[in-house]
Amino acid sequence: MTPRSLSGALALGALYAASAAAQGAPDGKQISTQGANGAPACITCHGARGEGNPAAGFPQLAGLGGAYLEEQLNAMANGSRVSPVMAATAKALDPAQRQAVARYYAGLPSPLDTDRLAATAMQLAKPADTGAWLATRGAWDKNVPACNQCHGPGGIGVGENFPALAGQPAAYIAGQLRAWRQGQRPPGPLGLMPAVATRLSEQEIDAVSAYYAGLPTAAIPAGQTGASAGAKP
Repeated sequence: MTPRSLSGALALGALYAASAAAQGAPDGKQISTQGANGAPACITCHGARGEGNPAAGFPQLAGLGGAYLEEQLNAMANGSRVSPVMAATAKALDPAQRQAVARYYAGLPSPLDTDRLAATAMQLAKPADTGAWLATRGAWDKNVPACNQCHGPGGIGVGENFPALAGQPAAYIAGQLRAWRQGQRPPGPLGLMPAVATRLSEQEIDAVSAYYAGLPTAAIPAGQTGASAGAKP
């Protein structure tokens, strides 16, 4: 075999290997819509576009960081994040499938209007508005930083590891804060969240959760509703 033909054969072999690997890779979209290994389809709870179901307390997944989503699925699979609803589904998926699902949802467009949400961080919060105060100012007398410092202005999320809070169901946010209190979730980046959660009162947890849940609606200018108030294209 000549050097040229050997080079061509190697290139062709690499192409076939890459094609076979791609064909064998898990399909995150397919898992989300059809389920896998006996696990139900993700869209059953999280919506057809990963928009979540606030009434039922199921969070939005679309546009969250892929690394964050994969970490949460792995944590629910190994039990370090306690989730009676999600544990069986996470365990049913193998690591490659969990990664594929995480990447799929990370690649979906977020339903949030990030510009309008970010602008809310410029509004002056009053101390009596506990949720807004904690989100934008924190409670430094208890060493609690403003939530926006990690989760971005208006709770729009930052990078791969700090998820969006705006628009997530209040019951979901509050439940996760209480889970950190009880050691039922991994501590996350820099181990911040258990310390924050344990320093918040029950009333403060409920207030900041309600604030972020209602923020997308509050960010819409008066008189603007319907499709015109939707997320950025």
